[in-house]
Amino acid sequence: MGKASSKLTKEDLRQLKSETYFESKELQQWYKGFLKDCPSGELTKDGLREVYKKFFPYGDPSNFSDLVFQVFDTNNSGTVDFKEFITALSISSRGTVDEKLEWAFKLYDRNGDGKISDQEMLQIVEAIYKMIGTMMKLPEDESTPEKRVRKLFDLLDTDHDGQITFEEFKEGSKKEDTIMGALNLYDGLV
Repeated sequence: MGKASSKLTKEDLRQLKSETYFESKELQQWYKGFLKDCPSGELTKDGLREVYKKFFPYGDPSNFSDLVFQVFDTNNSGTVDFKEFITALSISSRGTVDEKLEWAFKLYDRNGDGKISDQEMLQIVEAIYKMIGTMMKLPEDESTPEKRVRKLFDLLDTDHDGQITFEEFKEGSKKEDTIMGALNLYDGLV
């Protein structure tokens, strides 16, 4: 599905329907829109940055969109094809809580070792703070990325070993309103 054609094949539709939460008609509409925005059939890192800039005009979403791009680009090709795009969209908009948590964990686990270090989390939190810019007033205990990371580690790192496993992330996130709110941000929009 990396090369653009005007329509999805029946086989592509069947496969995407079985792998996502979208129906055939929705997939066809998303594909049409994807090709309109990405005539080559591939979304680039710069293209995703432009999308994020529209949603976050008061900050700089460049770093965050680059980090998200790496999670979208599951085959590490340097571009995101329609299958990668629609799979990520399906999880973020209609996936189960556990699917969303798994996707978010991949975003934080920068080196893919199955654990989140404080430095990996800091990289993401700094990118988020830079992206939201002046849009939100944060509580004092979250007024800097470092304070937010410390607060999250205190909550999530239950064995206090300086790393967060997926199980710790999953269980702790379900107790943290801001994490659950962020995971459910796209619910019902798509």
